[in-house]
Amino acid sequence: MKSLISKTFSSAKIKQKQARLHTKRAFTFEAKRIIFAHVEAPIKTILSIGSGGIIVQTECHLSNGLPAIVVVGLGNKAVDEARERIRSSFSSSRIALPRKRITINLAPADIPKQSTSLDLAMATAIMQAAGQFTEKISPSSGFIGELGLGGDVRPVRGIIGKLLTGKAHGLDTFFIPEANLEQALLVPGLTLIPLKTMHELYAGLNQQIPCTPIISGQRRATAVTTADAEHRLSEIIGQPRAKRALHIAAAGGHNILLNGPPGTGKSMLARALPSILPPLTQDEMLEITQLHSLVDGNYEQLVLARPFRAPHHSVSHVAVVGGGTQLRPGEISLAHRGVLFFDEFPEFRRDTIEALRQPLEDRTITVARAKDSAHYPADFILIATANPCPCGYYGTKKPCNCPAHRIAQYQQKLSGPIIDRIDLFVDVEEVEHDKLLSAPANKDDSAISTRIAAARGLQNRRYGNQTKLNSSMTNQDIRKYAKLSPKAQDILNTAASQLGLSARSYMRVIKVARSVADLDDSLDITTEHIAEALQYRKQSPPLTD
Repeated sequence: MKSLISKTFSSAKIKQKQARLHTKRAFTFEAKRIIFAHVEAPIKTILSIGSGGIIVQTECHLSNGLPAIVVVGLGNKAVDEARERIRSSFSSSRIALPRKRITINLAPADIPKQSTSLDLAMATAIMQAAGQFTEKISPSSGFIGELGLGGDVRPVRGIIGKLLTGKAHGLDTFFIPEANLEQALLVPGLTLIPLKTMHELYAGLNQQIPCTPIISGQRRATAVTTADAEHRLSEIIGQPRAKRALHIAAAGGHNILLNGPPGTGKSMLARALPSILPPLTQDEMLEITQLHSLVDGNYEQLVLARPFRAPHHSVSHVAVVGGGTQLRPGEISLAHRGVLFFDEFPEFRRDTIEALRQPLEDRTITVARAKDSAHYPADFILIATANPCPCGYYGTKKPCNCPAHRIAQYQQKLSGPIIDRIDLFVDVEEVEHDKLLSAPANKDDSAISTRIAAARGLQNRRYGNQTKLNSSMTNQDIRKYAKLSPKAQDILNTAASQLGLSARSYMRVIKVARSVADLDDSLDITTEHIAEALQYRKQSPPLTD
């Protein structure tokens, strides 16, 4: 009996001990689970999409296990390779890399990411998760930059678009590569902290060395002209009608087609157009620099002059429109706020010419692919040249050797919808030989440049927009601001019936007339303005056969 009581007592003590051990283990496991489930506030960075971008929140989680860096969040190979760049940067900067399993998540995880500009944010998230900063990172801070194996912070593409996106989402402080500082200073109202190395970031957030913030927008770049000594409108002999058309095109941002035989100076006239365009505004400089930084490797340079893009007629469709395996702007976007020159327009591929329909009408382009899409601005002046036929002498004094079917085929390369979107048609005629060596009548373009700048100033005040020109008028703008006199409207209606103008061409004649009136500093569009605009609407005989 005594032995039975002893056994029962012993069994109860064992059960109590097991219960206490189980409770202790459960508590310890729960505590560890809570500790390792804790994730610091995400580090914010920006991913470029088109000319804009989205905020990417970089989360880091440290857990027990074999030391490794795992990057999740739908990154491509460039993002995945950041593991090695980060590991080498920590070692070169003499910063301890946590001997844990490091999991980095790039949220939103359903959007593809293909940029090395996320490197700095990922490294910062690791250091924050390991408790290596004495100073708390502000939630309104953004981190942008690519890391080198030596711990250096390298410049990235599209820094202006990234900063504008971050600013729109409430970020006001950015840690950026020092090489990107010149472009970043164009974005006003931000605090910029330029970095040469990752160690500067580590020491700055640990108050070992002071971070020197720079307030952006205080430095203003000075715009320059795109003209050079060889291509100035004042240096061209003769061609008064073509020059007048260029004045109107520059004043209102209109598209123009120069038609004529070879050697008459069409290309020279086209290349001289930038010499009379007004300088860029600060906002335009910001836009253009951002677009060019997405394509070029000039991360440190500002675009201070209006672009003049002149692709060869053998250019690919993607190079003109934009796209590719990694979406990039094309020539029509790189000519934004400038001039796009198509020499020998009918020699370009048919699909490339037709791709101009939407940009010429909407001043923007959307590049859509199966996996992604991007939206780019494309507000440019199209200036194109064309010959009457393949040999160039059809309808001139010189003999033409082209068969009739070749002439028809050549002229049909320009479809009706494309012709409809061109505002000014000018026949460029040959200049008499005895005048070629004479001195130009006007040696300075400053007078006409002043008139064009004044005309654009009228448009800026009229539309309340520094970048909107007459070529971008909507139907509502035309009804409100056209102000045609009754007689001018009668002349326009009569001419439209006789010439068979489409509704689009009808509206474009009014836009051109509005620019002619602005050059004359006239509030109303008179009969003279409408008559001149109709003269440029009439196509040359070779293009209407």
